[in-house]
Amino acid sequence: MTNKKEEQMKAHQIDNTKKAGLTTNQGLKMAEDEFSLKAGLRGPTLIEDFHFREKMTHFDHERIPERIVHARGVGAHGEFQVYEPLAEITKAGFLNDPSKTTPVFVRFSTVQGSRGSGDTVRDVRGFSTKFYTDEGNYDLVGNNIPVFFIQDAIKFPDFVHAVKPEPHTEVPQGASAHDTFWDFIGQNHETAHTVMWAMSDRGIPRSLRMMEGFGVHTFRLVNAQGKAHFVKFHWKPKLGVHSQVWDEAQKALGKNPDFHRVDLYEAIDKGDFPEWELGLQLIAEEDEFKFDFDILDPTKLWPEEEVPVRLVGKMTLNRNVDNFFAETEQVAFHPGHIVPGIDFSNDPLLQGRLFSYTDTQLSRLGGPNFHQIPINQPVCPYHNNQRDGMHQMAVHKGQTSYHKNGLNENQPEPVLVEEGGFEHYQEKVDGHKVRGRSESFLDFYSQAKLFYNSMTAVEQQHIRDAYSFELGKCESDVVKANAVDLLNHIDHALAKEVAENIDVAVPTTDEGVQSEKRSDALSMEHTIRKTDTRSVALLLTGDVDANQVKAWVEKLAEHNINYSLVGKKAYTLGEMKVKETYDTVDSSLFDAAFLISASSKVADDVLEFIENTYKHAKPLALHLHDDSVLDKCRVETDQPGVFLFKEHNLDHFDSFIEGIAQARFWDRK
Repeated sequence: MTNKKEEQMKAHQIDNTKKAGLTTNQGLKMAEDEFSLKAGLRGPTLIEDFHFREKMTHFDHERIPERIVHARGVGAHGEFQVYEPLAEITKAGFLNDPSKTTPVFVRFSTVQGSRGSGDTVRDVRGFSTKFYTDEGNYDLVGNNIPVFFIQDAIKFPDFVHAVKPEPHTEVPQGASAHDTFWDFIGQNHETAHTVMWAMSDRGIPRSLRMMEGFGVHTFRLVNAQGKAHFVKFHWKPKLGVHSQVWDEAQKALGKNPDFHRVDLYEAIDKGDFPEWELGLQLIAEEDEFKFDFDILDPTKLWPEEEVPVRLVGKMTLNRNVDNFFAETEQVAFHPGHIVPGIDFSNDPLLQGRLFSYTDTQLSRLGGPNFHQIPINQPVCPYHNNQRDGMHQMAVHKGQTSYHKNGLNENQPEPVLVEEGGFEHYQEKVDGHKVRGRSESFLDFYSQAKLFYNSMTAVEQQHIRDAYSFELGKCESDVVKANAVDLLNHIDHALAKEVAENIDVAVPTTDEGVQSEKRSDALSMEHTIRKTDTRSVALLLTGDVDANQVKAWVEKLAEHNINYSLVGKKAYTLGEMKVKETYDTVDSSLFDAAFLISASSKVADDVLEFIENTYKHAKPLALHLHDDSVLDKCRVETDQPGVFLFKEHNLDHFDSFIEGIAQARFWDRK
């Protein structure tokens, strides 16, 4: 069933899949498109060749400036539906009608790299959602990490300049492991909490479909009576929150730099539609100062044990884009695109973003009419007195383009609040004009310590390894020492191990936060675990039994597990196609592996595949004609998550299915 947004997008489509005669942009039919107009076959090209000039001019201007940050992205269409009316906390229409589906467009992205960078780098991920509501577009512009590096927007250019490739070499691309980034971190301790998240497994998600989203900032929800609550927005993935390990992410980057976007496209094409639940954390205005942190500080989260997340609706992504440039590249998000019932707080980072995004769209999309691009158009009517400008697509009728006017009876005229007109929340503001920071924003370390405390031993080791890798790539001893000093304000043992790994002086005094406080919600150990849409590589060697392989494949399909048959070369096995080879895929691209060997010898590339599966703590199944094929292999078959099948027995296969749902076996040697 199509929605308004789909119909709107289709109205602007040109279907090049159907046969049609070639024309110019003006509709002139062209008989030739391979040769420019010349004065003789070997003569000069003539300037009167309008077809060549039009074609080349368009080509010369096909690229628009990429986003300063979040340049590499992927998008998809979907819909949102609220579970029950939320009238007690907001008058936003799309949050009050459970019978209505609201079209959405979501763009996922990395922060640091250019459009040509890879998907599986260690980075914060953007998670931005455009709701096409009947009251106008609402943009929830967030990340997969609930906090940010800085507290005030005036420092955003400095942060981005520091994390971007260094200007004298344009290196590194899509990575934070370099001097300028860590110099900024060491000089700005407010970054401590967010850097801890980025160095955790949250910085290398398994899939965009298995990633949380956060609005980051504190907003307000306002009901029809004018009562307001502070709110933080969450997206909770129905597949759970899962990550890669660092070695795995690096290998995936080499084998398939488009791993995440391909994963999203293929899931939607197969009908495995990604789903997230919208969660709200709510704090009544009268409770603003009841916590040991400032709720307006964008470097702080609200612990879910203190402020529970209320799940209020579900978003489903169910349609891929038809054209990447027209939709994903041209979509324009803005945290200032809100609807009645949603308003801002005084978060100083949010306040700055409300200016920055419009300014950015003017540069990227060529002028003030970017809202007329189909992907950005609201589904509700819009009327105002804005006219002309670059790329004006509309033909406005009438004599007047101002308010108030008498010639057109003051049309368009402001809408009364009681009829849906937007009204800013009437917050009382009183204070001196100052440049400074509230003292309540000065605790930079407690929540970084909370996050670290909340991790399992394995997750903590991954964090220590990440800091060691990133700082180990830095050249400056001063940068390294300052970063270690920052870590010592969080956790002395963490600082000590990293310092020893990168050969800088270990801090002599323990300045870390002395707290054992934890939040289970922060560890991925407690996430949802299921087999849905997980992927398994079936590694075939020798003359395997096609019927048996088919039975195993059918068993995987029963649990909605994707699979790929992998062989030394592509061939047909019974009714099945072996499409992948050991040259085209790698263990890093799968969640599990199943070696099916009918041979007394297994090639080295096959052994490497299962060794990496084992090394990355993923489920590994083995069905061997000859156990000696593992003699050269660094896999211990008696370890957790290794499933050795001696017979063609589907009952044994169920344990492998359960292992796929578990995903990782961290207690493996």
